[in-house]
Amino acid sequence: MENASGVGRGFSYLTCLTYLIYLTYLTTHMTDTVLDVRDLHLQRGSRPILAGVNLGVQRSELVAVMGPSGSGKTTILRAIAGLDRFHAGHITVDGVAIEGGAAIPRPMLRELRRKVGMVFQFHCLFEHLSAIDNVCLAPVHAHGVTPVDARRRALELLAAFGVDHRAAALPRQLSGGEAQRVAIARALAVDPPLLLMDEPTASLDPERRAELGALLHDLLRQHRTLIVSTHDEDFARDWATRIVRLRDGRIQQA
Repeated sequence: MENASGVGRGFSYLTCLTYLIYLTYLTTHMTDTVLDVRDLHLQRGSRPILAGVNLGVQRSELVAVMGPSGSGKTTILRAIAGLDRFHAGHITVDGVAIEGGAAIPRPMLRELRRKVGMVFQFHCLFEHLSAIDNVCLAPVHAHGVTPVDARRRALELLAAFGVDHRAAALPRQLSGGEAQRVAIARALAVDPPLLLMDEPTASLDPERRAELGALLHDLLRQHRTLIVSTHDEDFARDWATRIVRLRDGRIQQA
């Protein structure tokens, strides 16, 4: 009886251990893909902008999207963020799936905005709000975070990006680099796993570009995922983990 009992306990232990290893494998591999874009089509009037884009992005990647003006770089970012409706295809961001051809339901759009942060080329900070109020705006008014918690999180982000001393400044009182860091803090205020940046080096000198690259790699070490649209070949080669190129609405090289 003792032998049978011991064998039973051993078998049960091995079974549980094997199951736990299997669950760990599934969890790791199922959550590695943060973004999955399949057969994405978008047109403006009769002109196709995106014509069958496919793109997968893994956690902690920094993917640079490059291509000539008008190739669809910014449009891809806007579609992923739910800002532009696309006509066909599928986009899945960290488990939130949206389909082409229809408006995104409001509850799903709210969930998508928790998954994606976007930094626009010209930052688009609200001119009548201070830096910290810009960062607090979406958490409080769109996601129900209390003002106290939102302010604490905003101060942490501003401090992490070295602009906490400018928390009370209005956007017009910020330098270009400071405004960009405030915009990044705002995009990360609800802790999204995916950050999109449109032409982030357009107005930066070489020293500031290097500072930005180092900052983005710090975000990668926090297990964030970044997609950057850029014309800046040097920045992409120095800092991106992968470069994809767009031409005529399609990815030509990955």
